[in-house]
Amino acid sequence: MTLSLDFLALPLLVAASLVFVSVLAGVLSARVGFSFLLVFLLVGILAGVDGPGGLVFEDFGLSFWVGNVALAVILLDGGLRTDYATFRTGLKPSLLLATLGVLVCAVITGLAARWLLDLSWPLALLVGAIVGSTDAAAVFSLLKSSGVTLNERVAATLEIESGLNDPMAVYLTLTFIGLATAGQAVNAVATPWDAQQVLHAVWALLLHLGWGTAMGLGSGWALAALLNGLGRGSDGGGGVRALLVVSGGLAVFAATTWLGGSGFLAVYAMGVVVGNRARHPVRRALSAMDGYAWLAQAGMFLLLGLLVTPSDMLRSLWPALGVSAVLMLVARPVSVWLCLVPFRFSGREIGFISWVGLRGAVPIVLAVYPLLAGVVGARTFFNVAFVVVLTSLLLQGGTIAWSARRLGVALPDPKDELGNRLVFGDFVIDATTPMDTLCGFYGLPMPAESTTDVAAWLNQQINRPPVVGDGALLGAAELSVRKMDGNRITRVGIRLG
Repeated sequence: MTLSLDFLALPLLVAASLVFVSVLAGVLSARVGFSFLLVFLLVGILAGVDGPGGLVFEDFGLSFWVGNVALAVILLDGGLRTDYATFRTGLKPSLLLATLGVLVCAVITGLAARWLLDLSWPLALLVGAIVGSTDAAAVFSLLKSSGVTLNERVAATLEIESGLNDPMAVYLTLTFIGLATAGQAVNAVATPWDAQQVLHAVWALLLHLGWGTAMGLGSGWALAALLNGLGRGSDGGGGVRALLVVSGGLAVFAATTWLGGSGFLAVYAMGVVVGNRARHPVRRALSAMDGYAWLAQAGMFLLLGLLVTPSDMLRSLWPALGVSAVLMLVARPVSVWLCLVPFRFSGREIGFISWVGLRGAVPIVLAVYPLLAGVVGARTFFNVAFVVVLTSLLLQGGTIAWSARRLGVALPDPKDELGNRLVFGDFVIDATTPMDTLCGFYGLPMPAESTTDVAAWLNQQINRPPVVGDGALLGAAELSVRKMDGNRITRVGIRLG
């Protein structure tokens, strides 16, 4: 009797082949502007039960487990690459988008789902919560591969928001699942929440976020000290350190989730702290971390694609497209406008951030929650989430570069002399130049603050933390921030009308 190794060889052959084919297809399609993540999803669909591959895969538990682990790795990698300096312009608006913005987005989308899918209020709001947050995998990946450099304010807001908004989406999803399952109980009577229930829900949210923040910051400090203490010995190469960071991050994610906190918030905060407090060892590990993040994305999107049954999804296609349209064209713009107007974002910046509210793996993973909880109609919610993700990656993800240039939030390459002249003007001056000297030389109207320098005048006109690309009009001329050193404007471009 011989031992057959088919149980090892065949699953491994299928899995490795799927990853190989999807990565190769992604590399080729990226040259024509097609999203890598969309390719992974499509390969999974084609390999599934309705595609040429014909693979039957319905293990939602495994997909849920893999999806959460993959998202943790992706958030950790994103946190490691987030510089403290970006918090100067992006932290406050991102926090509002990640909390109030997700709530507003979920409620408006839930209103559409109630009408389009004919659902009860708890189930409709559950659909809104599932698709209410942006996706870190999609944002980090597609912004990096878009080929454009966004101004710091816009890029930081989008990236930090995607790293912080998962906890709110998870909390809302679990809350509405609880309401929905309570309503499905025998002889259950739907009653409005009283003040005590509302306070309990708020306290639960604060604990969820508080544990995530505390665990993330504390573990980040400890791991950064450990990495710095290892020095540059042969036992501390980039690959080994990356493995140390990943294993530590997953341990923190699991421990925080076990304690009732947000593992996603904890692992992102940990990545930010480690990336900034242990810069040198982390820099050596980023190449290996990039490989881990891409493997996580490939595995996660392939599995999620395998879960979909296109013939089943077609039954709710039109209502799902309606939900997606309301999310992209109404809910996201309204929530972004409400959150960013207080921070004096321009209309063009608000328009771009509204459009690039990318949905990816997070809504699909969240849609597995009600399936595991046994919520009636959960398969429809999963199909709706999948349609939302497909349309977002195809329409929003495929037009990032075009919309950035169209809305004027893209910066030219430093080596592109013509592009820089078009954006910043033909003349460049030192930001310490007095305003009266500038106005006298170029024949511009003298402002009331004529005794200040150009940097101080621009800061006053911009009235928010400045970034490269910000500008203000002075008579027929436009003065713009061309170069900065930390928080300080150092060079100013002048375009004469």
